[in-house]
Amino acid sequence: MTDETKTPDKFTIINELARRRCFFWQSYKIYGGVSGFVTYGFLGAKLKQNIEKKVRELFVNKLGILEIESPIITPSKVFEASGHVDHFKEPMVECMKCKRRFRADHLLEEFAEISSLEAEKLSLEEVKEAIEKHEIRCSECEGTFGEPKYFLTMFKTTIGPYSEAVGYGRPEAAQGIFVEFRRLYEMAREKLPFGVMQIGHVLRNEISPRQGLIRSREFTIIDLEFFFDPEKPNCYLLKDYENETLPLVLAENKLRGSEEIVEVTVRDALEKGYIKAEWQSVFMVLAKKLLVDLGVPTEKQRFIEKLPWEKAHYALQSFDQEIYVERWGWIEVSGHAYRTDYDLKRHMQFSGIDMRVFKEYEKPVEKEQTVVKPLMVRLGPVFKEEAAKVAKMLSEADPEEVEASIRKNGSFTLGKYRITPEYVEITRSNVKELGKRFIPYVVEPSFGSDRMVYVALEYAYRVKDDRVILSFPRDIAPLQVGVYTLVSKDGLPERALQVYRMLINEGFSVEYDEAGSIGRRYARADEIGMPLGITVDYETLKDNTITIRDRDSWKQVRCRIEDLPELLRKYFRWKADFNDLGEPFES
Repeated sequence: MTDETKTPDKFTIINELARRRCFFWQSYKIYGGVSGFVTYGFLGAKLKQNIEKKVRELFVNKLGILEIESPIITPSKVFEASGHVDHFKEPMVECMKCKRRFRADHLLEEFAEISSLEAEKLSLEEVKEAIEKHEIRCSECEGTFGEPKYFLTMFKTTIGPYSEAVGYGRPEAAQGIFVEFRRLYEMAREKLPFGVMQIGHVLRNEISPRQGLIRSREFTIIDLEFFFDPEKPNCYLLKDYENETLPLVLAENKLRGSEEIVEVTVRDALEKGYIKAEWQSVFMVLAKKLLVDLGVPTEKQRFIEKLPWEKAHYALQSFDQEIYVERWGWIEVSGHAYRTDYDLKRHMQFSGIDMRVFKEYEKPVEKEQTVVKPLMVRLGPVFKEEAAKVAKMLSEADPEEVEASIRKNGSFTLGKYRITPEYVEITRSNVKELGKRFIPYVVEPSFGSDRMVYVALEYAYRVKDDRVILSFPRDIAPLQVGVYTLVSKDGLPERALQVYRMLINEGFSVEYDEAGSIGRRYARADEIGMPLGITVDYETLKDNTITIRDRDSWKQVRCRIEDLPELLRKYFRWKADFNDLGEPFES
């Protein structure tokens, strides 16, 4: 069988269907298109909004998570503090002939059959050796590659007219939460635990995106940062989820070359130390349930633990929630990172703003306290006009950390400042403490909205009697109801339009269609995933009843028009099944 006659895989089918039915397509096609950018049509935008609505219902409405919206363009200082400027890099090679650039680790995975696990560990020199050993050439022109180098995958810009005012398009939404922590803590009435979520666009300057919605340069991320007291890490929701099972691929097994899935309850995962934080385990369960609600069965899900060199620089422990898809195998749809106090501590160091919270003791505690006193007479000549700022930052730093660092390293790093012993006086005194100040710890579930759109499409896709059906769960379908006429005459269109307007006014997402035969209209509705079709016929004119057709079974029931709004409300809230909508009807 030649390449031209191969049956297209589901990825190809879904992307063609998405383009033809206006779910999404590659952007800027009139100028040849730009890889890594996608435009959503009406149906795709609505599907994406409905998925994000489910996320909001789960976390904002049910758990009381706060939601914010922060800017996409971010001053460079934020990402210098967060570590992204130093760590957000990928290995890249450039074709010497056509100048096209590729991610080196992806080339090794594709053409040298080196696993992603091994490719991520290679140095640039080892990458070069592997490319030469396997004689990997440019897929566009057969040219050879130049020296591998690291590429910063953040979009760089300037803020205003000054070239020194460097900014970046944010690669994650999390930092917009961390930098606003003080104000958000006040909004949470200065009580832990609490969470903050942000849904918004992020930018990653991918070297060679080739996977549609799965790998883009601009996409929507859902970042949730949950703050808690590390001395009181207990999750009050654990009792509701401790017997839920999680399919885990553990790091210790990956090191032995196995990706065996271990099915374990949340309680056992915590007791055995597979998952380090109670809150993290509960968010993983909620993520599993969310994907089930989007149509993905549990046996097509797994949580794979990242190895030390795979983890983001801020994570103590990290799991990726992966879904199995036909073309690409296991793909990440959400990440679950235990970020501890990394981000707040870094922003406290770099900004000089105290990110600690105060916890009052039940009884005062008498203890010996380390005191770090800034010596202005020494700071002034060195730091000049910044001396007061450095002194303030020193006074707010953890004295134990300052002393330990000076003893071990001979200095203490305070943002961009290096503090050596002659700048401070370290003493001890006995004090009665009424409480303590500390930096909260953080667990983060982070979802890719666009990837969930693709996954929902692939798992909804099926064929029945040579007819394509997108069997979306009813509460994420882009359109809920189609209104049709049996024929376009004898007053039926006028009556159908009355039904259509009534449902619109009742808040339903409705389409009116009278083009072509009723069979072709049903087929169009099935292909875009519309759960229900309502048909006005000659009986409607006699007794004010209509038929309701089910997208998946093609069964029909009949009910009175005045009962429609309440019946549909129950149906789309999962409080009624299709058979509850009316009496069986044979067309």
